[in-house]
Amino acid sequence: MNTEMALQTAGELLSPWAKNTENPEPNRLGARLEKTALLPAVKALLDAEWGYLAAITGLDLGIEVGDIEVLYHFCGGAAVLTLRVRIPRADGSVPSICSIIPSASFFERELSEMLGVMVTDIPDSDHLFLPDNSYPLRKDFVLQHTGTD
Repeated sequence: MNTEMALQTAGELLSPWAKNTENPEPNRLGARLEKTALLPAVKALLDAEWGYLAAITGLDLGIEVGDIEVLYHFCGGAAVLTLRVRIPRADGSVPSICSIIPSASFFERELSEMLGVMVTDIPDSDHLFLPDNSYPLRKDFVLQHTGTD
């Protein structure tokens, strides 16, 4: 299947749940979802065997905006699909997709550790590397100097 057809198929699969879609650049499709639509949308992609989960990332939109956007990146050949879920910066959460894609656990743990996003129903919520409440990808993060040079 060519890239254009793959993105069209993804758009059709996501149409019951997507608030809107956009093509930010060639070979890419972005779909905005409510967090309640995340699991059925991911399941629809998996059931249709549309690509694979390449990463879960996030964007801190800042204190002024008060939101974080969680991004689920799927690849199908040259086609890249990004599911965008916007949550509150304070106490924001998304459901784990590990029941659908077990390998998502590492990405979800990294999301939690780097941005402070709570992932509900994650099978393993242990920290990977950083201490609690560190969140280095938040815009208001300040690196604490330990004085041990």
